Amino acid sequence: MFSNATEAFELPPLPSYVLTPRPPIISGVSDTLLQLLLPVIAYWVQSLAFHFLDTYDLFSQYRLHTPAEVLKRNHVTRYEVVRAVIIQQILQTATGLLIAAMDPIEMTGKQAYDVAVWARRVRLGTRYLPQALSLIGINSTQLASHFHDSHPQIAGALAGGVYSEPLALQDWELSIGNAIYWLLIPAVQFGVAIFIVDTWQYFLHRAMHMNKWLYTTLHSHHHRLYVPYAFGALYNHPVEGFLLDTLGTGIAYMVTGMTIRQGMWFFTCSTIKTVDDHCGYAFPWDPLQHITSNNATYHDVHHQSWGIKTNFSQPFFTFWDRFLGTTWTGGDVSARYERSRIAAQKKVDADASAIASSVINSPTTDVKKASQQVASSQRQVMEDKVESGPQIVQEEVVEEKDAIQRLPKITRRKTGSIDPKGDSLRNLRDRVAGSLHGRSTAILHADGVH
Repeated sequence: MFSNATEAFELPPLPSYVLTPRPPIISGVSDTLLQLLLPVIAYWVQSLAFHFLDTYDLFSQYRLHTPAEVLKRNHVTRYEVVRAVIIQQILQTATGLLIAAMDPIEMTGKQAYDVAVWARRVRLGTRYLPQALSLIGINSTQLASHFHDSHPQIAGALAGGVYSEPLALQDWELSIGNAIYWLLIPAVQFGVAIFIVDTWQYFLHRAMHMNKWLYTTLHSHHHRLYVPYAFGALYNHPVEGFLLDTLGTGIAYMVTGMTIRQGMWFFTCSTIKTVDDHCGYAFPWDPLQHITSNNATYHDVHHQSWGIKTNFSQPFFTFWDRFLGTTWTGGDVSARYERSRIAAQKKVDADASAIASSVINSPTTDVKKASQQVASSQRQVMEDKVESGPQIVQEEVVEEKDAIQRLPKITRRKTGSIDPKGDSLRNLRDRVAGSLHGRSTAILHADGVH
């Protein structure tokens, strides 16, 4: 078995390989394009799922904020949020395509070779096993003889990598080589990439809060959302979006040497985590809420006026906040959240009362029925030529127009205009009827009072 030292440390040859372009996962769609599309798809699928919960008020016991807060405390419309997110995703995709155009085509066919390289490194490592065992008083040669017949592979390892067939890799060496190549290395790459992204985003994010110009020019856009919701996760100034998200994850991807398919996982997981941090729900069964301490509850504190200079970490872990002392230390925040809920609800109730007290904008108006009543009534008035029906209708339209002008600006509706000069009776009737039909709430109160 142990013929001589030359044979004992002679390494098995490495297998040959032939490189070929890696075929795409989906026929007709390149992996590069799929890598860029998956995060966008994940963003909107996940966001719409949370939006569905918001719309139908499902699982409200786990919401961090009430619908009234979303309505009254945010300083940006949902349309503006969606538009800004789409712009950022377009820039992100364009940047990815530009970088991909300069990269070489990804090849495949070398996996068995790389696994064998790691298996040979394991073999080299066993050379030092006898010396290591001797340090704790174990005679590896005797121990190897004990396992010689029953477990020859263990015996060879204990003897320092000496096997009866030294030019063949052992099964256990290949198993470890596969585990290193397929599991350990990707896990290390993923972990290092997470560290890079967390470090990049923490210090850049913190700088945008410490520097007045950076905050007012760039980062204040994101903080118009005092009550975050899922599809507002990437609501940023385009420059900030590029620097914070696109550039940060891109650097992590390139530094760690990920493959395109590893990048798919990394970019998509980063996106999912970012959306989850802004979702506005604290679900006890959400694994992303528990794997890291950086979750929706943690990040939501940062979006409040009293916590905006704390909890800068995102999107994965909070170690920089803890290390540099920027974690929120104000204790329980439930009372602060409750005050915000009450204040927002009072604003909603006040608006509802103001609308309900308006005769012209009554929410109880049956618009369709009222429009039919108005049209029928005014036809009868218009037919009364003796009492100058057309003039009466025209005066009423002017009065209605004046009443609408006196309403608060937010409740006004655009009214039609009538020029009595040069209009025939038929044209006047048609324009008056069209004007009244074209307005929903700006007509008559449902009780018929004019």
